[in-house]
Amino acid sequence: MQFFIKKYKIFLRVLFVISTIILALFYGALKPKKVLPIYQPSMVNYELVDSTLQHVKKYHKIAPFSFENQNGKTITQDDYEGKIYIADFFFTTCPSICPKMTANMLGIQEEILNDSNVMLLSYSVTPKIDSVPQLKKYAIEKGVNDEKWNLLTGNKKEIYTMARKSYLVVKEDGDGGPYDMIHTENFILVDPKKRIRGFYDGTDTLAMSELLLDLEILQDEFFPSNFFGISFFQ
Repeated sequence: MQFFIKKYKIFLRVLFVISTIILALFYGALKPKKVLPIYQPSMVNYELVDSTLQHVKKYHKIAPFSFENQNGKTITQDDYEGKIYIADFFFTTCPSICPKMTANMLGIQEEILNDSNVMLLSYSVTPKIDSVPQLKKYAIEKGVNDEKWNLLTGNKKEIYTMARKSYLVVKEDGDGGPYDMIHTENFILVDPKKRIRGFYDGTDTLAMSELLLDLEILQDEFFPSNFFGISFFQ
């Protein structure tokens, strides 16, 4: 018996390793994966949703858009086609929550810098103030990477419509003036199918950690890789 064990010692070790790997793969395949919710208007605080959508329970997607970025380039939904992205609403002269939101978005930018599947998007809620030159100045000061992050300006009514009817994150003041949008601290996680998959407090460091974890889950959903590290979606 001892002779047999000694003779086949290497073979038994290899067999043990292979068996362990196979069991681990089976466990990973059978273990239920976390799936992020697909947010609908009816699931969100009604104050943040246009009244025409407050009872919509399915099929909600981000609508097409066209605005100018910090470089004067027209950015549309085509620039985010097939991408996961994180969006928010801000303005460059905001003295309260925006500096913290920008700092946290910069932290996310650092995390996704080499990930071609993820981008960032920020809409100004005061586009008359946030002209292209103003956005460019802000981008340079804050360290915005033009390849990963677009700061958008344009028609105020269209931005307002995007905020209320697509991203479901802006309260209505209703004074009709330049500040008739009350933007929230929300960061919005959007999947490649243009669906909202998460809301996060853009001023909260712990919420940013949760966002990054959810980003991994979404990447695994849309960009899974095989054992050789080759994406099935290439």
